[in-house]
Amino acid sequence: MPGKNTANKQQPEQSKTKAKIHEFPSRSAEQGPLKEPEPPYMEKKLAKPGLQMEMEPQPRSMAPEYRAAGKLQNKVALITGGDSGIGRAVAVLYAREGADVAIVHLPEEASDAQQTKEIIEGVGRRCHAIAGDVGDPEFCRNAVESTLDTLGKLDILVNNAAFQNSQESILDISEAQLEQTFRTNIFGYFHMVKAALPHLKPGSAIINTGSITGLNGSKDLLDYSATKGAIHAFTKSLAQNLVDKNIRVNCVAPGPIWTPLVASDFEPNEVKEHGKSVPMERAGQPEEVAPSYVFLASEPDSSYITGEVLSLLGGKTTAG
Repeated sequence: MPGKNTANKQQPEQSKTKAKIHEFPSRSAEQGPLKEPEPPYMEKKLAKPGLQMEMEPQPRSMAPEYRAAGKLQNKVALITGGDSGIGRAVAVLYAREGADVAIVHLPEEASDAQQTKEIIEGVGRRCHAIAGDVGDPEFCRNAVESTLDTLGKLDILVNNAAFQNSQESILDISEAQLEQTFRTNIFGYFHMVKAALPHLKPGSAIINTGSITGLNGSKDLLDYSATKGAIHAFTKSLAQNLVDKNIRVNCVAPGPIWTPLVASDFEPNEVKEHGKSVPMERAGQPEEVAPSYVFLASEPDSSYITGEVLSLLGGKTTAG
């Protein structure tokens, strides 16, 4: 997968970075609802694959108003794309709910993965960071084995890693891009499930990340939208296939969310106004999406739910 060399990039001061990512500010009901950032956001495009630490405002992953209840106590989760964006927020809430977490990330995203690891360890849970490409079946097998060796078992698989590269015309989508998008976004999901399934017990959960583009399409994201539609169908089919094993399979399909995937793909003017077109007139924050992954992973909360595609769209009501 394409990326960039960040070895010579100026990094934020370590003390400031740690202070920012480890804050869990307490809030009371009297303070009113937490106000999430609204456009305009930063007006620049990051180099792929995009680092969360370079975004302004920083995507919110800490969910200060969320109250954990031990829903995933002593579970082990493996999250692809867990270094940043939605994946980081899910990893953080899983840890706060009592789970140990393995996160898969690209080698170029090691700095973001380290921050996520520090947050998880800061709440007293173990975190195992694994660098590699989910488009490689052997890597997927190795990632599962590494999780088992380090954390002892596997209860929850979250397929979340994604690649997108918008193009105005299908004529602009090269064979290499088409293959990379499918290898990352849907082949990787197949590979991870095949590697994980022999180790999942009854009561385990698989959660896939879909997209509004897989429901409604997107004129500039032809290949990406096709993979997201495939993920939705894969979710429903796999749920039927595994229901007799008591392994639930569900999908979260977000609308516009403030993540490095967006900031490293869209042009600066689009990044600046991301999410402005939905009724809430802003992009969602990763911390607003992550609780749905907790709900779908928690057997007491969602034991009768499998094969569901849950859309989180900032007020849009016409998806699908």
